[in-house]
Amino acid sequence: MPKNLSKIAKAKKIKYFLISFVDLFGVLRSKLVPTQAIGDMQKDGAGFAGFATWLDMTPADSDMFGVPDPDSLIQLPWNKEIGWLASDLYMDGKPVKASPRVMLKEQIKKMSQKKLQMKSGVECEYFLISEDGHSLADKRDIQSKPCYDQSALMRRYDLIKEICDCMLEMGWKPYQNDHEDANGQFEMNWDYSDSLITADRHVFFKFMVKSLAEKHGLRATFMPKPFSNLTGNGCHAHVSVWNGKTNKFLDNKNQLGLSKLAYNFLGGIMNNTQALSAFFNPTINSYRRINAPPTKSGATWSPSSISYTGNNRTHMIRIPDKGRFELRLMDGSANPYLLQAGIIAAGLEGINKKLNPGKPLHCNMYEDYKKYPKLKKLPNDINQAINMLQNSKALSKAFGADVIKSYIKLKNLEIKNFKSKNNFNKRKPVSQWEKDNTLDC
Repeated sequence: MPKNLSKIAKAKKIKYFLISFVDLFGVLRSKLVPTQAIGDMQKDGAGFAGFATWLDMTPADSDMFGVPDPDSLIQLPWNKEIGWLASDLYMDGKPVKASPRVMLKEQIKKMSQKKLQMKSGVECEYFLISEDGHSLADKRDIQSKPCYDQSALMRRYDLIKEICDCMLEMGWKPYQNDHEDANGQFEMNWDYSDSLITADRHVFFKFMVKSLAEKHGLRATFMPKPFSNLTGNGCHAHVSVWNGKTNKFLDNKNQLGLSKLAYNFLGGIMNNTQALSAFFNPTINSYRRINAPPTKSGATWSPSSISYTGNNRTHMIRIPDKGRFELRLMDGSANPYLLQAGIIAAGLEGINKKLNPGKPLHCNMYEDYKKYPKLKKLPNDINQAINMLQNSKALSKAFGADVIKSYIKLKNLEIKNFKSKNNFNKRKPVSQWEKDNTLDC
């Protein structure tokens, strides 16, 4: 029996529910529903006009309904009158295939048919900036190498503490908070979990950080590269695959601690990386972070080549410990559901076809990339990424040709809008269009 949201609301004294979904561009959409109406909403869903969001629909299409998942319920720690719910989209009684949470659940289903479950954790970097978006919030944060700067971290103690306290209260098991490599940049880590739970929490984390920053008179941005001279916002994912309590990626006899299944999974990731960049680095601004010039701190901390290694942060994939890997490609604008769905889809292709990722490279890829001219490169801009997605038979098969077409159609509209006013040049300052369209991603 599913959880009864009406009874939960009464027990927890929830007065309103946010029934939410994320569209293809990662925008969080919601309706605020009074508790008295939640019973009907749990059964039938909250109504939305799909055309009014970044979904490939028309004004003539039927109503779209967000049916809340009661297992996703989060009572806002900073406003306990409100309960947040992730929802799955339906139209005419059928799931909307080109909706991100449905796309992820379909990949989870495919993986479960192999009696496998992907667990993941995400590292979400963000900047704290002025409310107008023009500058860093902390004018004293000016070191050339500010990473782990205790003074700058503690000047934001009240906000960082409140966010971390919320995660503790919600049972996410946060374990560290730090000032990151760019001035004004922070990261907060919590425990890994099932990929759907992690995706829901990723969505909520961004909402929470932005909301609490506003409460403190600040603005938080997950924009990939808001400042040309500073390190961008990454969103690294740590990945492992399980069968019950058994980590199927773990092989203690292997030099890097990975099993054959893990290497096949890696092979799938590396085989699909170029096309997946359209999901993992989905904005025009994303490509200021990828293949970028060195930053003020001396390194971009982002990949340019498709390679993997051991515990070495200059490669796209790092194996920091036995039984898992870190994918360092994604940035702060990545759609939380497409991030997880893309990893599973690529990994499954690798497992099904027993793809070989090749040998790990143990080098400083930032300095030695010229020694490996045959390595595949990441797309240099969003146009290249979209073209690679369009030509990807594997991702078209995984998600459906119509779903990929819808995503590409909407992305091309965005690119056309940008090009009507701008030319993309990562050596020039970040454009106002990028800030207007990406600061609140």
